[in-house]
Amino acid sequence: MVSYVGFETSIGRMLVASSEKGVVRLLLPAEPEGEFFAWLRRVFGDENIRHDPGAGDDINELAIAEINAYLSGRLKAFSVPVDMRGTDFRRAVWRKIAEIPYGTTATYGEIAAAIGRPGAARAVGAASGANPVPVIIPCHRVIGSGGSLVGYGGGLDLKRFLLNLETLNLEAGNQ
Repeated sequence: MVSYVGFETSIGRMLVASSEKGVVRLLLPAEPEGEFFAWLRRVFGDENIRHDPGAGDDINELAIAEINAYLSGRLKAFSVPVDMRGTDFRRAVWRKIAEIPYGTTATYGEIAAAIGRPGAARAVGAASGANPVPVIIPCHRVIGSGGSLVGYGGGLDLKRFLLNLETLNLEAGNQ
């Protein structure tokens, strides 16, 4: 069973879905809601999806609180559990991305090397693009080899915003 709820943030409306184990999907404001629901149906089936109006689902409530705290600069590391659904390779990439410290970046090639697949930068890019819980698993911190901002489900403007938010908070001493 998975429950979902929509919520407002400083960057726009988002949707979050969680299982009993953790957050399974997060929809960024620029992403089509249809993709969120199609992913939930594909992974869980229609009969296992329920709307949670915000009452009683501790994981969704924690995710919402932490995302809003992150966006306001008050949170540097998420504690909400994540229930990663994907191939072994994708989960390895997402775990490595989750280790990128707040306010720093890593390249797709660096992630590939770190998981023992040094020639798999493109595959790492594809896995990063398939990250179902962006922001919580901070794929916005993954950049191109020349330092360029490439690919982000929420759009490059949002990627730039999130990286700048982290840099400014670190510069301001908001640890």
